[in-house]
Amino acid sequence: MTRTVILASASPRRTALLNQLGIAHSVAPVDIDESRLADETPLAQVARLAREKAQASAAKVGLTASTVILASDTLISFNGKSVGKPIDRNDAHRILSMLSGNTHEVHTSICVMSTQGQKTQVITTQVEFASLTPAQIDAYWDTGEPVDKAGSYAIQGIGGQFVVAIKGSASAVVGLPLFETRELLNEIGVTS
Repeated sequence: MTRTVILASASPRRTALLNQLGIAHSVAPVDIDESRLADETPLAQVARLAREKAQASAAKVGLTASTVILASDTLISFNGKSVGKPIDRNDAHRILSMLSGNTHEVHTSICVMSTQGQKTQVITTQVEFASLTPAQIDAYWDTGEPVDKAGSYAIQGIGGQFVVAIKGSASAVVGLPLFETRELLNEIGVTS
């Protein structure tokens, strides 16, 4: 049976990564509340958000025997605490100053849902950041790139210049871990 993959995301980066795998798909983004629950760890939060996005997408488009929903969420954590998107310049300055000269974790969760059930996996990548000056942070903010990015940076963009080292999946930091996504889709019979 041919299966239709529906990506529950409006992210052009996730679409490009799925295209890189050669997986034909359609896009059906959903809007959910991404707030952290009380006492929720970053790992639990990112897994829950991917599951909730898959469930919301399935409710939106309908789940049939030939449909597969793929949802993903990416969250940055530093010292065990979730780091979200900046609310303004000052918040981006706070976040990037905190990450400056340190190693943080990027957690990306993928959830595959079909009529056979759902499976969620979290991939964690360590990212080492260079030491940044206040002037570098201000100049980066002025590019507009950090505005809607978890952790106030985009590794695939201008922010990539601040990354000293990555231990783990580079594509997961961008938003969709290629190897693990391929594996989960293959498990339910989706191939390119």
